Amino acid sequence: MDKERYLPEGAVGKTEHSLATLEKARTTGQILEAKAILCDSRHNLVVDLGDLRGVIPRGEAALGIREGTVKDIAILSRVNKPVCFKVTDFLRRDQVNHCCGDGDSFCAGTLSDPVALLSRRAAQQQAREEMLARVRPGDVLDARITHMEPFGAFADIGCGIVGLISIENISVSRIAHPRDRFVRDQAVKVVVKEIDREKKRFVLSHKELLGTWEENAELFSVGQTVCGVVRSVEDYGIFVELAPNLAGLAEVREGVYPGQQATVYIKNIIPEKMKVKLSLIDAFDGENREPLRYFHASGHLDRFLYSPEGAFRRIETIFT
Repeated sequence: MDKERYLPEGAVGKTEHSLATLEKARTTGQILEAKAILCDSRHNLVVDLGDLRGVIPRGEAALGIREGTVKDIAILSRVNKPVCFKVTDFLRRDQVNHCCGDGDSFCAGTLSDPVALLSRRAAQQQAREEMLARVRPGDVLDARITHMEPFGAFADIGCGIVGLISIENISVSRIAHPRDRFVRDQAVKVVVKEIDREKKRFVLSHKELLGTWEENAELFSVGQTVCGVVRSVEDYGIFVELAPNLAGLAEVREGVYPGQQATVYIKNIIPEKMKVKLSLIDAFDGENREPLRYFHASGHLDRFLYSPEGAFRRIETIFT
């Protein structure tokens, strides 16, 4: 794993490592990745390295576990998924029993000599400190969705270091819940909105990468009949999302509700008012999740101006 560019867990690809590779990584301090296959009753993780097994003791399984600021679900949820780590030692099976807790059942039956002693905590600590020193607001990063709450989505931006994308920063088109846009373990792009260096936290955004009003509107033409998603139903009309950063307004129709698929006719596109006028042809239940289209997928943004020139209101993000 490149020390200058930390990737989300699962993005590296290589999960099998020879003894020689592991010994070299121990000497150089290189961060590797492999799949966690078991968590024992004491919450130590067993990792499949290919030629042999590795063990991540509970206290080394995640930043914050020792301090009590992170719950053990952060360990349990890594089973059957890739984890990053640094190799700290090679032990005999009886030594592993001692360091991970005497009598631990997994050590007795599933591990053979030698066993690689691993630390995910050390890998995360290195990644976090280097990202805090290197990353700036406006930087575009690879990320992976780890879990979602009604208020936002959490995304791994490197070695399991997680930042929050608040629901209002997921897209310009409003959604009721982050699951309307994402699924767990989805690979996405994010832009760093803020960095709290004192608390060592990253605040992320997503909508700035999905294009301006004009960039999205150029994908459509008056007279087309296209598909969309009903996002909200108001007294004065129905908002239908045509793209994550573009919605239009259709007439009220009884029996239509948010989340339905929609077929709409484009009546007018008005850049100065940032409006797309629609006529609702049909609305029905169904799932049609399109891949996200990124207009900005790498590099750095100093600012993002969503509004067209001359529009009646200005929607802008300044990264500082």
